[in-house]
Amino acid sequence: MNILLLGRDGQVGTALAPCLSALGRVTALGRADAGGDLTDIDGLRAVVRALSPGVIVNAAAYTRVDLAEREGELAMAVNAVAPAVLAEEAARLGAWLVHYSTDYVFDGSGERPWQEADVPAPLNAYGRSKLAGERAVHQGCARHLLFRTSWVCSPRAGGFADAVLRQALDGKPLSVVSDQVGAPTTAALVAEVTCGVLRQVLDRADDGLAGCYHLAAAGEVSRLGYAHHVLARAQAAGLPLRTGPEQVAAVASADFPSPARRPLNSRLDTSLLRARFGLILPPWQDGVDQAVDALTASWRSASR
Repeated sequence: MNILLLGRDGQVGTALAPCLSALGRVTALGRADAGGDLTDIDGLRAVVRALSPGVIVNAAAYTRVDLAEREGELAMAVNAVAPAVLAEEAARLGAWLVHYSTDYVFDGSGERPWQEADVPAPLNAYGRSKLAGERAVHQGCARHLLFRTSWVCSPRAGGFADAVLRQALDGKPLSVVSDQVGAPTTAALVAEVTCGVLRQVLDRADDGLAGCYHLAAAGEVSRLGYAHHVLARAQAAGLPLRTGPEQVAAVASADFPSPARRPLNSRLDTSLLRARFGLILPPWQDGVDQAVDALTASWRSASR
């Protein structure tokens, strides 16, 4: 089976490529590759038609949440228009389309974990573009797997853990919001679950398994608690932090202004995913610890 993976160079795409190879022959494209730029609709359509994949996995997305307030048209092009084209082409081929969305399609109210059937009400342009993409996939391709996830992390530069550790290593003051709650979910877990679900769907040949599923690590934590855990793990591993967990200041989201509003409640109810596919999702601490350990090891290696 031919599998087309888009977004090869992103957090999730990087993790997906190895495990997808166990399911078929993978063509993995990044933005610099012909057909891998989701703003080039003609190129995107051409590569799908040339490969005729049995599965399309779209891990590419516009994710610059604050910048999307000024680049709404670009966010819509990548997060909504391109998925609509992929859905159309997948439906024409009879292929499965795997697509990723976000807790940002909800308004973050309340404290109950969001269920798949809850009514979306995004707070920002990024969330609106992702919701438009969801609807395009749902309407355009019956054979779809749509995974909503939250707080995706990995041991890569620029992520939350990396940013917190860099500031702590430099001894810079750290202020982290305490009223945003969710579950840090590693790209590796997203990839592992995707491939496991996709294998079941293909083996069981059951189109009734199509639909939207919430995918997140087990448990919950505030952004502040997340930062505390990252720093404590790195400190225990001997990383020479100049700012410790006890020195992190708690702030409210309202006191931490940004162009785009963030949802306070990013909890996702994963019971449907777990029940339908027999999955046990690990606690968020497991993945975060692995990411912090990898970052710690890389910094130690670089400092030698």
